[in-house]
Amino acid sequence: MKTILWTGIVLFNLSFCDSPPKKSEKKEEPITQQMKQQWENLFDGSDTDAWHLYNGDGEMSQDWYIEGENLVFRPVKGHSPQNIVTQAEYTNFELSLEWKISEAGNSGIFYGVIESDKYIEPYLTGPEIQVLDNERHEDAFIKPKYHQAGALYDMIQPRSEACKPAGEWNHLLLQVNHQTNKASVKLNGIEIVTYEPHGENWDALVRESKFKNLEAYNYVEAPDFGKFKTGKIGLQDHGNIVSYRNIKIREIQ
Repeated sequence: MKTILWTGIVLFNLSFCDSPPKKSEKKEEPITQQMKQQWENLFDGSDTDAWHLYNGDGEMSQDWYIEGENLVFRPVKGHSPQNIVTQAEYTNFELSLEWKISEAGNSGIFYGVIESDKYIEPYLTGPEIQVLDNERHEDAFIKPKYHQAGALYDMIQPRSEACKPAGEWNHLLLQVNHQTNKASVKLNGIEIVTYEPHGENWDALVRESKFKNLEAYNYVEAPDFGKFKTGKIGLQDHGNIVSYRNIKIREIQ
């Protein structure tokens, strides 16, 4: 009798051990507010409705053209500056776009731009991510790295070489988040610049750059440079042919 009882206990334990474990419920990754935000097209090849001439009372510049699916700047000699900015303003965002510069060309991408009769150019308020032909344009040699493609212009140099030659498309991803006080530039998938977009470290960067005293560079003073957390995105007229495409933005909340 004891033998039968002991055998039953053993068989019961074996069957319990062999039974498949219950599947644990898979925990879903939390969806952040940033991930919930949808990309907003600023230019998808169809129209320029999201843009207008800087300080131009809502009118679009006559020197920017849609060619195929590209937004192309072709300067006309004698025209006043034809910088363009977005209709909307942004504070915390990710900006994604592709750019292609002409040989020996120069352009730039601004953020935090303010329109006012007080400011004659976007660079007087908005920091710039440089767009440049690193091989041919003189800016790439005047202040090496700090004026090269992908740099936070005159303030932070790229920490690695990621730019493609003139005539080829480069992808830029700019993230500016004043909530976390972090900003970054990725060029062709490589993070090349990181910085704090406001605060003491930012103020120190400004003091060490030409934006501390633009008068010394034969420009007007820029006391409000980089001080606005909210502003417009801008594309620069630097007198050279430049192309942009697939321009989109999403806000970070």
